[in-house]
Amino acid sequence: MLALALGLTALGPASAQAPSAGAEPNAEADAAARFATCLRDLRALAESRGIAPALAEAQLSRLGPDPAVLAAANRQAEFVRPIWEYIEATVTDARVETGRAKLAEWAPTLDTIERTYGVDRHILVAIWGVESTYGAVLEDPGIVRPVIRSLATLACGDAKRGGYWRDELVAALGILAKGDVSPERMTGSWAGAMSHTQFMPMTFRDHAVDFDGDGRRDIWGSIPDALASTASYLRSSGWRPGEGWGFEVSLPDGFDYRLADETTERPLSEWLERGLKPADGRPVGDPEARAALALPAGAGGPAFLLRPNFRVILRYNTALSYALTVAHLSDRLRGRGGFARDWPRDKRPLSPDEIRDLQTKLAARGHEAGGVDGKMGPKTRAAIRAFQDAAGLRPDGFADADLLARLAGDP
Repeated sequence: MLALALGLTALGPASAQAPSAGAEPNAEADAAARFATCLRDLRALAESRGIAPALAEAQLSRLGPDPAVLAAANRQAEFVRPIWEYIEATVTDARVETGRAKLAEWAPTLDTIERTYGVDRHILVAIWGVESTYGAVLEDPGIVRPVIRSLATLACGDAKRGGYWRDELVAALGILAKGDVSPERMTGSWAGAMSHTQFMPMTFRDHAVDFDGDGRRDIWGSIPDALASTASYLRSSGWRPGEGWGFEVSLPDGFDYRLADETTERPLSEWLERGLKPADGRPVGDPEARAALALPAGAGGPAFLLRPNFRVILRYNTALSYALTVAHLSDRLRGRGGFARDWPRDKRPLSPDEIRDLQTKLAARGHEAGGVDGKMGPKTRAAIRAFQDAAGLRPDGFADADLLARLAGDP
């Protein structure tokens, strides 16, 4: 799913919650009243931004909240599962085989998309495979839900990001107003991410294209529109034609793990001078091209040199595990093998609650982790490295229960 904006403040009654099962009758009535008030505010907001009153009324007047949506917002798999479990559950032999068949089936269309946008077809098909299993989940009524209802539920029930969800809801109504899709066909994920490659409505508004020339940007029913719209978004996000995402490397003995900060780019020639080698022995290409080093599971797992195009994949979804899954699936689709080094399966990564505890303890010791959100992002990994370095540990940025226990000790 396209990356969700975080930390936006809800406005007005956007903190209304969906009634939970077993709630007292008065509590249920109060929650229903708050939701109804929020819907009226949403209609007024939509009309103030140019949505016809009749459309806003038709789409928002009779909605009820979807309790499952708010629950799903707190359990995104790419943020709560060990990275190797997420990758292996997604990059399966079946998904690789199907993806190669899709590459063959849509080869003429992909040829034209590559010429138009310069985005590698294997990345496009990998995103398609990760986001919707090449469209298969779009036929599953247990997964897809009405976009307007999902976004209204989040706009009225997610106190931290209500403003973001309101903007997405208005954008979704704008899609209906333009006639790109009917209300019945506008389905998507719990978060309102739509169609084959899971576009959020604002991303659709800004980047979707009518690639098949039928007069509609139909990312639900037109594979050319869906894949070309994805290429349009990636190119506008900075995709560099002709460059890959990066590659796995082996590290020399005695390597300085402080260099693996996943953000500082150095010329490939410098990394080679420091003893890094492509894990599969392939040539690195232009020695002056720049890349950053990342160790998603610390020194005990695979290491990767990430090129600027990897950052573009991260703009699609900010989870490192997601971007690496797309990158790895794209390699498998082009015929390359698995990772050369296995993951540290004996190490249990921290749960979201434990990560919040970790972030709090790091900040107390002067190592700011970029907030307390329960997500293991680059700022948290940088804070871990700083603590490890100060404590005389190997600064590889990986935290497990042992490190959390050490942080809990006396400073």
